[in-house]
Amino acid sequence: MRQDNFDTQTADMSLYFGAHDAAVPSHQETLGEVVMEILKSGMTVNRQSICAKLLSRLADVSEPDLEKHHHELIAMLFGRES
Repeated sequence: MRQDNFDTQTADMSLYFGAHDAAVPSHQETLGEVVMEILKSGMTVNRQSICAKLLSRLADVSEPDLEKHHHELIAMLFGRES
């Protein structure tokens, strides 16, 4: 099966439906990424290491939505959901 041509209509549709999801990932997706980073670095996965990784990510965030997202995750770790 050849795929020489690229259907721009399909690409536009995927961008349309995926655009809002790309801005802020789900809590599960972010926590999954954090846990994978911790495991790949050889550290033990626990509340402290997850919190440290989230705080380091929070320091690099520039968008308000992502900042709020990381604050929510940190609050979840301490049982203080907002």
